[in-house]
Amino acid sequence: MNQEIERRRTFAIISHPDAGKTTLTEKFLLFGGQIQVAGAVKNNKIRKSATSDWMEIEKQRGISVSTSVMEFDYEGYKINILDTPGHQDFCEDTYRTLTAVDSAIIVVDGAKGVETQTRKLMEVCRMRNTPVIIFINKMDREGRDPFDLLDELEEELQISVRPLSWPINIGVKFKGVYNIYENKLDLFKPDKQRVTEKVEVDINSTELEEHIGEQDAKQLRDDVELIDGVYPEFDVETYRSAEVAPVFFGSALNNFGVQELLNCFVKIAPSPKPTKAEERTVEPEEPKFTGFIFKITANIDPNHRSCIAFCKVCSGKFERNKPYLHVRQGKTLRFSSPTQFMAQRKSTIDEAWPGDIVGLPDNGIFKIGDTLTEGEKLHFRGLPSFSPEMFKYIENDDPMKAKQLEKGINQLMDEGVAQLFVNQFNGRKIIGTVGQLQFEVIQYRLENEYNAKCRWEPVHLHKACWIESDDADELEQFKKRKYQYMAKDRDGRDVFLADSGYVLSMAQQDFKHIKFHFTSEFLEK
Repeated sequence: MNQEIERRRTFAIISHPDAGKTTLTEKFLLFGGQIQVAGAVKNNKIRKSATSDWMEIEKQRGISVSTSVMEFDYEGYKINILDTPGHQDFCEDTYRTLTAVDSAIIVVDGAKGVETQTRKLMEVCRMRNTPVIIFINKMDREGRDPFDLLDELEEELQISVRPLSWPINIGVKFKGVYNIYENKLDLFKPDKQRVTEKVEVDINSTELEEHIGEQDAKQLRDDVELIDGVYPEFDVETYRSAEVAPVFFGSALNNFGVQELLNCFVKIAPSPKPTKAEERTVEPEEPKFTGFIFKITANIDPNHRSCIAFCKVCSGKFERNKPYLHVRQGKTLRFSSPTQFMAQRKSTIDEAWPGDIVGLPDNGIFKIGDTLTEGEKLHFRGLPSFSPEMFKYIENDDPMKAKQLEKGINQLMDEGVAQLFVNQFNGRKIIGTVGQLQFEVIQYRLENEYNAKCRWEPVHLHKACWIESDDADELEQFKKRKYQYMAKDRDGRDVFLADSGYVLSMAQQDFKHIKFHFTSEFLEK
């Protein structure tokens, strides 16, 4: 069992939308012997008839709309990649994904440097003590000085860095990367589809000049000498304890520097780590299976209109057809067709180990954050729903399709793409999102996946907050006074929909014994 755990690598790829994250993912899959993007609605290999509009949205916005789950073997390791949405409108999906990984690779644009979304994602990694590797992409384009980029990474991401590869020039003069980690020079010819032959050269030999010229050879030796003088020698433990971020340079589009990153990653990245539950810390080596649902995806197979719940295995061995306890419902479940996502297909598996991501058929029994065990009542936390920032009434635009609309809304809300509130004053349904783009995605998916049409109507709201109080009388008084602004979420919990910051502030002052929460995680303690 320890051997199976040791060879697992489960990580997320995160970045700002324009940094080239998806291209890097595809190159990893290329090295793994397969190219695919499974589990996301953006995948034109899965559903060609429905992707042109998605691709149009992606072209206009530069976004992916869902975390993709991928698995492949590489150099004796089992790699689980979770390719997250880069757009800030889908940041909740990314935050939840980061609870299911043991490490992360952050992709940074070599010209733009650290951007706002990257900074926010790094804050989440820091909170969870998640080790990160940074890949500075697009070095084949005109960009900023590599040393300036390193300084910015340390300042903006608040983490020490250590270059493990170095670019040989940038822009049109870019000739490849020197692999500091392996003390080798790797030169490539640009090729978007395949990896060309490497050339291994001792950096201190005269042969270096023959490949990259006298001027670039001198510059490379000077740069490497400076790196060794300024940055401490790389230590794996400081990386795994999230104190230092190794940095690689390259061009994902042209296969520069990607394999160097992957080869180093599988050697130094942590194997599955202990997972904190409410009751105790769960060690991956424990014999009994535990796992939690961190993501739900509807219509992953458009032919069957099925939902898949993605379960991160935390300990023990998951086995097909074995009975497991659904802790929240108190029910025992068996799974006859658990899946892992490989290449362009999902394959039924018989077993999975800590670190693996297992797809479980979901007919509405799962919610994000649910725990599965062999009988122990554990609760894994850290998958909150945040207070939305934008709100709209959702109305049926085709009375003949009411059932389809209802089903579509319920399944999409189960995915966590947005939040649904029912206004207690007028009974109307309100969708709350982080950004405008989510409304477009919901409307598109309802029409193309559920054959239901909706329309949006404006509602002026400032904030949604969950309320609770030990003083039942004061809570009841508040709900009566704010009746037209009270709503229920999908779990029947009280939500106050404040129409302005001033109204919210006054409510907090007037009702001292009521707690106002801006994340639903408090309800799961």
